[in-house]
Amino acid sequence: MADRKYGVPAPETHSTIRSEDWDSEDLSGRRYERVAFVDVDMTEATSRGATFHECVFRDVRFNASVHSDSAFTNCVFGKCVFFDATFTGCKLVGSVFGDCSFNLLKVEGGDWSFAGLPGADLRGVTFRDVRLREADLTKARCEGATLRDTDLSGASLHSADLTRADLRGSDLSAVDPLVVTLKDAVIDVRQAVTLAIALGLQVRSD
Repeated sequence: MADRKYGVPAPETHSTIRSEDWDSEDLSGRRYERVAFVDVDMTEATSRGATFHECVFRDVRFNASVHSDSAFTNCVFGKCVFFDATFTGCKLVGSVFGDCSFNLLKVEGGDWSFAGLPGADLRGVTFRDVRLREADLTKARCEGATLRDTDLSGASLHSADLTRADLRGSDLSAVDPLVVTLKDAVIDVRQAVTLAIALGLQVRSD
């Protein structure tokens, strides 16, 4: 289980849902607070407007699940699988992920500020128009990932690998080119200026 940034402890849960089959379940509108979900199958589950606050997910399968305008705030995810999962307009502020699988994950819009993804394998995932302010992406593997129009301001990116990542339109003010791998990453002209300044270069138009 990943440590929560700044030493904030994982939430204390008050009830447990264990080894249940929620395959293709419609979770829309449901509310859970401080619930532990252990070995639950949420494959192809859907949710709209659902709320999970300070919950703990262990060995939960979110494969091909689709979540819209739902909230997973201050939650902890350990050894969960998000294969081909989709989150649209969702709020995952302060949530922490440890030893999770994210193959083909797609995130469109929403707020993932302060999320903890240290060392996460995010190769090939897609984040578009997402707020990742002050997210912990230390040592995250983002080779070939799409991070378009994403707010990465204040994010921790030390030793992150952004090789071949598509970063166009994103806020790269927190990226230190000396400690982040950017080989063959795709950026726009504005971002090129931001990175040049970060390297101590003087950018002039004439």
